[in-house]
Amino acid sequence: MASCALLPLVEPSTWLVQSAFLLAVQSGVGAATRRVPLARPVTVAAQVLVTLLLLTLAFAREHALAGLIPGPDTFRYFAELLEHGGDDVSRFSIPAPLSDGIRLMLIGGVLIVGLLVDTLAVTFRSAAPAGLPLLALYSVAAGLSDNGIDWLWFLLAAAGYLMLLLAEGRDRLSQWGRVFAGPGRSPRDDRPGAVAPVRTGRRIGVLALGIALVAPLGLPAMNGGLLGPTGSGVGTGGGGGGTISAVNPLVSLRDSLNVEDDRQVLSVRTEMADTSDLYLRIVSLDAFDGTTWKPSKRSIAAVPDGAFPTPPGLGPDIGRTEVGTSISVADWYGQTWLPMPYPPSGVSIRGDWRYEPVGMTLVGDHGQNTRGVTYQVRSLNVQPTAEQLAGAPKPPPALEREYTQLPDSLPAVVARTAREVTEGADNAYDQAVALQEYFTLNDDFEYDTEVDVGSGPEAIARFLRDKQGFCVHYSFAMASMARSLGIPARVAVGFAPGTPQADGTIAVGLRDAHAWPELYFEGIGWTRFEPTPTRGSTPPYTVPDPADNTAPDPARPSQAEPEEPSTAPSESESCTAERRKLDGCGSESPQAALPTGGDGPKWYAMLLWALAGVAVLLVPLSPMLWRLRTRAVRLGGHGRSEADAVPHILAVWEELIDSAWDHGIVPDESLTPRKAAARIVRLGGLDESGAASVHRVADAVEQVLYAPRPRPAAGLADDVRRVLTALRATAGRRERLRALIAPRSAARLGWTISSWWPNLRTRLLPPRPPWRRPSHHET
Repeated sequence: MASCALLPLVEPSTWLVQSAFLLAVQSGVGAATRRVPLARPVTVAAQVLVTLLLLTLAFAREHALAGLIPGPDTFRYFAELLEHGGDDVSRFSIPAPLSDGIRLMLIGGVLIVGLLVDTLAVTFRSAAPAGLPLLALYSVAAGLSDNGIDWLWFLLAAAGYLMLLLAEGRDRLSQWGRVFAGPGRSPRDDRPGAVAPVRTGRRIGVLALGIALVAPLGLPAMNGGLLGPTGSGVGTGGGGGGTISAVNPLVSLRDSLNVEDDRQVLSVRTEMADTSDLYLRIVSLDAFDGTTWKPSKRSIAAVPDGAFPTPPGLGPDIGRTEVGTSISVADWYGQTWLPMPYPPSGVSIRGDWRYEPVGMTLVGDHGQNTRGVTYQVRSLNVQPTAEQLAGAPKPPPALEREYTQLPDSLPAVVARTAREVTEGADNAYDQAVALQEYFTLNDDFEYDTEVDVGSGPEAIARFLRDKQGFCVHYSFAMASMARSLGIPARVAVGFAPGTPQADGTIAVGLRDAHAWPELYFEGIGWTRFEPTPTRGSTPPYTVPDPADNTAPDPARPSQAEPEEPSTAPSESESCTAERRKLDGCGSESPQAALPTGGDGPKWYAMLLWALAGVAVLLVPLSPMLWRLRTRAVRLGGHGRSEADAVPHILAVWEELIDSAWDHGIVPDESLTPRKAAARIVRLGGLDESGAASVHRVADAVEQVLYAPRPRPAAGLADDVRRVLTALRATAGRRERLRALIAPRSAARLGWTISSWWPNLRTRLLPPRPPWRRPSHHET
């Protein structure tokens, strides 16, 4: 049942049928070996061996002896399959194709979890811990899938787990007998059997399931900032639901941006005449949840032979030239995504690479990266005019819906500022230019890598208020404001134009890492804008009059010195060597974390999380804590009168019975106290001192039960403590640990709850008087 949570991850779902068959064989071997019977470790070993043979037969027949017996080649082949499966998981979107590597991961994982559950629940007869591997299986599936019906798989797995617990409870009750029947029934209750603990188990199970489903709704969500401290804006190397969106394009740059020497990443030679527009794009971030911008989950395919498809939205009447660019990557710089001019029309590169058609990007396959590679890119230098952009028709509804989505958590000041800035603009193009000029021509904004903008949904609002930040803040803010105006927008991550060299190449360094917004115009496609002052170059189609001296110089490369000294600190001007050594320089990387401001988790959120953590710790330890408390009450202080003797002696006797029960001596209420004491001494293997203590307590109980006037007896609590010490001395380490952490006598707690609930219901809902037929006179 829990394995069904994996169904949305891959297509087709035929692996589940194969898993069910192999799991049935595995379970059948366990049932057969237990029926022989064999020792528990031998049973587990037999199941492990059969599981290995099954996997060998299903996946590695050609690499095994006689097609069945695994050898060294078999294990090497398994390792290769798992490695390929891990690569496929990180490359394909959900649902991923069912490759041999993914199939081995799915079937092998299900068989391992099935073996653990069978071992815990059946072989060692402890069903409760069997929920942990089931929970692990469900958690992996829920963490990767985003199909919106994870709750259904959870309910299915939870129902199976509750059935497992109920089956174990019935089996144990059938062995225990009526001694475990709990409180007596009324004479009118003629229902057969001892079912109170079963009813209690159902109620507790339903209550626990309800809490598990409802409690998370009341707990606070602890989200990161605009870009979290772990660079969650693009994602980490291993998560993200098994898609290419899990790749962090600048993770190799993030730790190197503040070095004293601006190390060269790329050497570029291009046919482009104006290299100030040579942006090398790595990936686009098109999903915005209010906290981070990240890539959507996309499917990838083989790199097209020959020319790439026409870029989305680019019409035939837009001016363009095709240029060639040769790029050499430094030997030390290795990442999965391939930096390229946008839009590419063809790539010539060696190695294992895949093509993502929506973003028109290349991503390495099977561990392929950019380290030391040299490749050639053919790209289109699209040259729209301001008139073409201004006259662009509305985009397709589906594209507009996808790329104008904004979360409800985005502060209202973002949309309000966008409307104020673009007031009077006649079309989407004029609005986009107004947004760009709001950042680049507004002297209030300062380019600064050492700002404290804060984190969380308020980060963009804080940036708009304080007007200090670097490319991440400018591009994220402009893209969000454009979406609020109905203009499709996303954020591109890559490298700004580098520095021309004497040999005709362009050196792209670490500090050229950059982020910029791309806005969509029907007929032109995705179009670059540059809102970050002193970085990159202003696109010529956003400058109506190139002769206007008030506009930024469109030919200014990213590393050029401004004619007038800027008051805004920059990476190269304000960061001295001493400050770099002290990590005092801000990072220009779009993956850098925004410093934490005053928008962190509130005190009550931390309190709720702390209480939830305490509850998680206390629930497994509740039987132990309940037994320790019960023992302390039973053996604690009491009155010295004759009236107090009876409850104290009976409580001490009950504690003696339960302590023996915790150590494996099941109570037998059909025995007299004297015979019960002799049974405890015999089964517990007690020494003379312990045996004498047991009989003293039993004598006191007989005197209470049968004497006309019971007399107090001193030292009975100490006698029980001596018996408990003697039982621990004769028990093994495992038995002692179980008696402490999971005492068997904790079943009395279920009986108490079972008897308490009907009484409470009776008090709250008094029973109705029995209905009677009205007499003739009453009618």
